[in-house]
Amino acid sequence: MITPSDRTPLKRSFFDRPVLEIAPDLLGRTLVRATDDGPVELRLTEVEAYDGPNDPGSHAYRGRTERNAVMFGPPGHTYVYFTYGMWHCLNLVCGPVGTASGVLLRAGRITTGADLARPRRPTSRKDADLAQGPARLATALGVDRALNGADACAEDGGPFRVLTGAPPDPGTVRSGPRTGVGGDGAAHPWRYWIDGDPTVSPYRPHTPRKRG
Repeated sequence: MITPSDRTPLKRSFFDRPVLEIAPDLLGRTLVRATDDGPVELRLTEVEAYDGPNDPGSHAYRGRTERNAVMFGPPGHTYVYFTYGMWHCLNLVCGPVGTASGVLLRAGRITTGADLARPRRPTSRKDADLAQGPARLATALGVDRALNGADACAEDGGPFRVLTGAPPDPGTVRSGPRTGVGGDGAAHPWRYWIDGDPTVSPYRPHTPRKRG
């Protein structure tokens, strides 16, 4: 049963903490994507933490660039990047200004607006996989680089909002290595998910690319 307290927007102070505290705390929260056609909402079921200069797996590990600049800004904003020449991925910036940490939103269960998400994901075979994986999640929500830097905590609204939602029982939260991360950051257990949820994406270890 949805209660008014479940619809309370998370304040910026929620994101102004260490990323390894925030990432598991995002599970069960409701992400709202507002569009001209109506909202799409999903319950977050899988995330990954990236800890900036302390994390070889982070885009910000080697410092600030034009691509990752938003990660160094205020917490509660979105970091959207383009990968493999075809997919966008959506992150939420965390920690104090300058720390460049963030949480990759890997998967979720769409609770509102599935009729808007389905045409964006025509290859999806069932609603459980509409947002099963970071590229699918971003596609289902209609996310692209134009939304990089959007303020998810803006009081006057905007394209994103994160609501209190329904956090899972702590006993159902699991952690393990991040998907596809290699090198010195491969073993960090910074992927968090709700055990048994059908929307969680399959884990795949890093596979080194073969040079032609």
